[in-house]
Amino acid sequence: MTDISRCDPVQLLKALIARPSVTPEDAGVLGVLESALTGLGFTVTRLRFEGDGSYPVDNLFAIRHGGGRKLLFAGHTDVVPPGDLANWTSDPFVPREADGKIYGRGAADMKSGVAAFVAAAADVPTQAGTIMLAITNDEEADGINGTEKLLAWAQAQGHNFDFAIVGEPSSAAELGDSIKIGRRGSLSAVVTVEGVQGHVAYPEKANNPLPVLAAIVTALSGEVIDKGTAHFPASNLEVTSIDVGNPTSNVIPPKGTLKFNVRYNDLWTPQALAEWVSGRIATVDAGQARVTFTVAGVPSQSFLSPLGAAVDTLGDVIFEMTGRRPTLSTGGGTSDARFVAQYGPVVECGLVGPSMHKADEHVTIADVTGLTAIYTAFMTRFFGDLG
Repeated sequence: MTDISRCDPVQLLKALIARPSVTPEDAGVLGVLESALTGLGFTVTRLRFEGDGSYPVDNLFAIRHGGGRKLLFAGHTDVVPPGDLANWTSDPFVPREADGKIYGRGAADMKSGVAAFVAAAADVPTQAGTIMLAITNDEEADGINGTEKLLAWAQAQGHNFDFAIVGEPSSAAELGDSIKIGRRGSLSAVVTVEGVQGHVAYPEKANNPLPVLAAIVTALSGEVIDKGTAHFPASNLEVTSIDVGNPTSNVIPPKGTLKFNVRYNDLWTPQALAEWVSGRIATVDAGQARVTFTVAGVPSQSFLSPLGAAVDTLGDVIFEMTGRRPTLSTGGGTSDARFVAQYGPVVECGLVGPSMHKADEHVTIADVTGLTAIYTAFMTRFFGDLG
């Protein structure tokens, strides 16, 4: 990588989009980033993690030592598949510039954030402070051999930080109108009710599991979990599937299964929430039916970063540059910020993202350069101990 990536976020973004890094394929995208960062004086380490029931993943950690305060930027270079190419105006992995926008898979989520931060780092003197980047190529899928393991490795190497920014799209409608200071947790689960199969004309010889299953659905979805907290909305449980697998109308099925997801606030831990679910299920008289409740996968923890000077500084910078003071949000789904939050304070600050994961994904060039300016101004003030 030559000078095109040193200070120009737009050209770096195009170079990143041109690498079809669909999870977990690297496709050379981390090589592009490594060349850019090495040219800026960063020491780059490439790490490959594997195991734990998931595919191998390439990751990148970069650091430029400058003493003083330490800032971490975390993000991802992997993208979701483009889907049906007929829905795209042009090749999703050939960056296209038109009408002040850049089109391509990953333009919004989140190669633009990565490009903006690298370009911003180029404008910050090395001696100002220590800048680190933790970049994974596995955020959009399993997320097992990515940021979580990368940060554990970094801590083992003695790389701690005072504040972190995740470059996910965080703005709602205009650049800088929102930054995320936390995220709700996510717990998915399965409840299975087993009875005895039989003919509908002879119900006394069977044990229909479906009335019990229906009662459990009511017990779970009809109860208020909580009323929310100062920074989070009320937790919500949504039933996502009720499956019987019965193609006929004259057979009582042997079992039924329901799946649900809970998005929960900082009042709960996964264990406490699982106990709450178990308690609700226990209110239903199952008779002779057998009920099992299983948490699916690994729940995502909720987190709320401590508010303080660094968050205030970021808000001040955004206000000065856009005329809008950002809303401090905890909305949306999960992100890799949940892993970063285990090691220090973190916020998500990035572009507007309505087009992410869609055909003709795009960002405006003005927003890319605007985000770069926000990052640069924040780092200048953060390292100058003004925040």
